[in-house]
Amino acid sequence: MQVKSRVHDGVLYVLLCGELDEHSATYTRITLDEMFDKPNFKKIIIDLSELDFMDSTGIGVLIGRYKRMKDKDIPIYIANPSAHAEKIFKITGLYDIMPKIV
Repeated sequence: MQVKSRVHDGVLYVLLCGELDEHSATYTRITLDEMFDKPNFKKIIIDLSELDFMDSTGIGVLIGRYKRMKDKDIPIYIANPSAHAEKIFKITGLYDIMPKIV
């Protein structure tokens, strides 16, 4: 798993690459928390175009980051989900809390 990021015009863009599962969850959670602790953005866009797989552990990582940022009034949006991620987000209702943007 790789987690890449950049900040542009007050938006933190995060690109998740690889598999977000029980083996990469701790690394991903810690990396995202470190990125999210920097106060130089007003919203977050998580790009899933390079995410090959996500299981329930990965969903938990994303929900945990959502809750953390909700307390700071910083919204999280999802961009470019794969067909697999799209299905997961629709079935679980994650788009209700982290809307998909085009």
